[in-house]
Amino acid sequence: MSMNSLADAFYDELRDIYHAEKQLLKALPKMAKKASSEDLANAFKEHLEETKQHVERAEKAFEETGKAARAKKCEAMAGLIEEASQEMKEDADPDVMDAMLIALAQKVEHYEIATYGTLCTWAKKLGYTSAHSLLGENLNDEEQADKKLTKLAKKKINAAAMA
Repeated sequence: MSMNSLADAFYDELRDIYHAEKQLLKALPKMAKKASSEDLANAFKEHLEETKQHVERAEKAFEETGKAARAKKCEAMAGLIEEASQEMKEDADPDVMDAMLIALAQKVEHYEIATYGTLCTWAKKLGYTSAHSLLGENLNDEEQADKKLTKLAKKKINAAAMA
């Protein structure tokens, strides 16, 4: 695909995050299963439900581009998920594993926050009002998920991992 305009870049990046979200649909249940903290497992399960909505919103955001909702492999997310998969195989104390899972999940959240922030800025510039709104909702969800993970870490998980 040639990149001759901001609209081309927007479409390319939207395809990328669309694939990233689809990858997370497979990864989040594994992370929830690996978590020993019920609160952490529930946070992953809740975010899985949000991620399903993110995929739907991304599909709707494609409409303003006039192009098909087609995923492009997100190498960054594939790498983050591979890293998480390897870390989850470690022989770790359950509390330490929970702390590691939070760190891994926050890497994912920060990637998504950066991507959705960029897409929202570009959508606004391009006049894609619906895409701006839809992707803004995804951005808000990702920011809230990151805050929830930080709160869980500070409230009890990091302390438990130190014991």
